[in-house]
Amino acid sequence: MARHGGGRSVVAGGNAPGSLLFIGLAVLLVMTSGATTGRTIDPRYADQIRSAPKVLLHDHLDGSMRPSTVVELAREQGYRSLPTEDVDELAKWFTRGADRRNLELYLETFAHTVGVTQTRDGLTRAAAESAEDMAADGIVYAEVRFAPELHTSAGMTLDEVVEAVLEGFRIGSAGKPIAIGTLCTAMRTAAHSYEIAELAIRHRDEGVVGFDIAGAEAGYPPSRHLDAFQLCMRESFHITIHAGEAFGLPSIAEALNYCGAERLGHGVRIVDDISVDEDGSAGLGRLAAYVRDRRVPLEMCPTSNVNTGAAPSIAQHPIGLLTRLRFRVTVNTDNRLMSDVTLSDEFINLAEAFGYGLGDIEWLTLNAMKSAFWPFEQRLKIINEQIKPGYAALRDANL
Repeated sequence: MARHGGGRSVVAGGNAPGSLLFIGLAVLLVMTSGATTGRTIDPRYADQIRSAPKVLLHDHLDGSMRPSTVVELAREQGYRSLPTEDVDELAKWFTRGADRRNLELYLETFAHTVGVTQTRDGLTRAAAESAEDMAADGIVYAEVRFAPELHTSAGMTLDEVVEAVLEGFRIGSAGKPIAIGTLCTAMRTAAHSYEIAELAIRHRDEGVVGFDIAGAEAGYPPSRHLDAFQLCMRESFHITIHAGEAFGLPSIAEALNYCGAERLGHGVRIVDDISVDEDGSAGLGRLAAYVRDRRVPLEMCPTSNVNTGAAPSIAQHPIGLLTRLRFRVTVNTDNRLMSDVTLSDEFINLAEAFGYGLGDIEWLTLNAMKSAFWPFEQRLKIINEQIKPGYAALRDANL
């Protein structure tokens, strides 16, 4: 039996379990989560997944730009640092650069997408195209996050940055069956989180639905930004925190118990607090049990987690085990450009790895919509008028 923290308490600030221990669990995950490595689904089912209504809660604007737009903006702005101006080669460069099994190395590729979005027009275009691409992928609700502090080097104020992004989402979603909420992210390696929290709250009635921190996780615990989270809590404003991606249980514990996180960005390392027997039976430690009991949503990003080394492969990703144990799992893209993935691709990959059918994908989609920071009545409207009818129609077409 593999033991990973089952039954023990987690002390915030302690050492995370080693990556070898985590990868060792992956072998058991393949055995116990129903993975069928190498299975290829029927192309007709893949088409159904692409047309199914989907919900995306974890996607970064600067990680999901069109490579052609990066090249065009660079030319317009005189940005000379791109490794190539060939669109196809640039797309491959981003994916190669991100897929280095290390979060810090993964983040290096963002220098160029951030570099070409320092103007209002550039940011608005990026947001508008993001909305168009998500709608084309069948996404009916999305929350897209970005770090305003990274887009001020050419003179835009923080408020102007947010306004440009919100304008882009309005333009790109106009006339399409998609609603978009915006998350303002502070960089956990910097010291601007309180200012970014104030900024997010200031624009809450214009489409900003929550506050987040992101960036290198190890060495930068969420409690460093406690004043920002306390401000959000005082203002009854939503909080999601990148936690449990490149660092383990202490990061998750701090995010929940000190900082008021309603959702966990990634949260993949919660498996460090689950013990699995070879027969598939699982025991939950105190933190894992708390996360499941409280229905804390996990914003899981399978392809990105493989790119950053948080999981060895899709088939070995803990999402299989966590779904089987009925955690509040959601499926997300993280960075569509860097990981060369759409939300449909993520579901297709999971269907191939774990045999998920339409019922499983609908369950994961409903998990996400129930966990969204969108107003309750509008969430119900999307569930009852888009998601449930959409999957019912797909099932009927299968008869």
